[in-house]
Amino acid sequence: MRRLLLLLLASLVAAGAAQAAEVLQLQGTLDGKDHQRYLELPFQVPAGTGRVGVQLRQDGAKDRTVIDLGLLDADGFRGWSGGSRSAISVSRYDATGGYLPGAVPRGEWKVLLGVPNIRAGVRTPYHVEVTLWSEAEVQAGKDRTDLVLRAAPGWYRGDLHMHSTHSDGSCSSQQGRKVSCPLFLSLQAAVRQRLDFVAVTEHNTVSHLQELVRHQPWFDRLLLIPGMEVTTFQGHANVFGINGPLPFRLGDTLPDWNALLRQLAGSDAVFSINHPALPSGEDCMGCGWTPARAVDMDRVNAVEVVNASQADGPRAGVGFWEQQLQQGHRMTAVGGSDSHNPDDVDGASPVGVPATLVHAEALSRDAILAAIKRGRVVVDVHNIAGSRLDLWLESDDGRRADMGEALALEDGQAAILRAELDYPTPVRMEFVVDGRRELAALEPGDDGSQQARLRWRSDGKRHWLRVDVRAMDGSLAMLGNPVYVNW
Repeated sequence: MRRLLLLLLASLVAAGAAQAAEVLQLQGTLDGKDHQRYLELPFQVPAGTGRVGVQLRQDGAKDRTVIDLGLLDADGFRGWSGGSRSAISVSRYDATGGYLPGAVPRGEWKVLLGVPNIRAGVRTPYHVEVTLWSEAEVQAGKDRTDLVLRAAPGWYRGDLHMHSTHSDGSCSSQQGRKVSCPLFLSLQAAVRQRLDFVAVTEHNTVSHLQELVRHQPWFDRLLLIPGMEVTTFQGHANVFGINGPLPFRLGDTLPDWNALLRQLAGSDAVFSINHPALPSGEDCMGCGWTPARAVDMDRVNAVEVVNASQADGPRAGVGFWEQQLQQGHRMTAVGGSDSHNPDDVDGASPVGVPATLVHAEALSRDAILAAIKRGRVVVDVHNIAGSRLDLWLESDDGRRADMGEALALEDGQAAILRAELDYPTPVRMEFVVDGRRELAALEPGDDGSQQARLRWRSDGKRHWLRVDVRAMDGSLAMLGNPVYVNW
């Protein structure tokens, strides 16, 4: 057997990363003497490595050469995928199917190649690329490529709050007993609800990251966003777009909410205060927003204004959110089912009710999170198929700001606030300007939508303008985020 093993070390400088990923190239050539043998290709993993990726390339298929793939870490067996995969990765939190997630020990690792077939007289070069990402890069998401399920811009419908077996989700077993509920059933429920994306937000854990990675290829029309509900004695908050665990022991190892907000600063993650108006007590411990220290609300990205069926009344989050707007804090209103049971179709918190509609550049994790931060977001309280609500402000000199954007208007300068609605049942609409509500006159549009307009004159000060849709009985049906003036 003639074989050449070259170890080439290259540094790839990731933009903004303090430490670059290392790429190791392991190359060689197989011949007939390697038939039905195993080869070990050693490489070194330094301390602080967070993810190991392996990619195998070989062009011997025309000669019927088959190379199987496996991995040994410094402590022993890490996984085997045979000939089913040519690229795999392992980290502390997730791993490709056939491989074990867990600690990434320093020391000598080995790519394991099996050769079930290579013909006599055939020579097959192979190339194995090993990428070593630091733990810091893993936490920052530098080790992943954004998955784009749909490349087109548009309105995407999702649920930003749900739980499964990885925290306190439950459902009925085959025999009708209440059991911890598999995550797959919640994702299937989201598909039935015609959702485009979900954020799975387990309480204070990231054990679900592994399942999301493995389920995503099958759910190729439903984007799975990893999240965590930071559940404390002083309130709850969802963080969407996590790559690992977050501190949650508020008042202990986490001094206050600001420490977590500083940790998330500059990342793609979205921090959203959950159900802020719920009472905190023995029936719902820590559920209300009761921070012991003042929170830098300018770092908060979003507020869950509708939690499950709480859309109106003192337990809804709308009043808390509008208070923050009045105090000058721009944050996006979102909704979440807070589902704990995918079988709960007609109960208080079925999956997908409410739905959060996000106008994003694509159906991808990065695009959805960025769009939530921008604020072109609508809460559809009942997740009604085909519903749509949009809002924009046009100044007399031709400038325009869409929902979530800001427009500068001088004292005395006029503008028109325009709303556009698709909804299958009779509803009424109201404009909301700095918390003051005014009934809007709905008129049919040329495209079949319903439209309303409000002529408004600026006083040169800061304002926020938005729109709500209400059923004929007055209950909230859809909630729109603001257009901002002079912010």
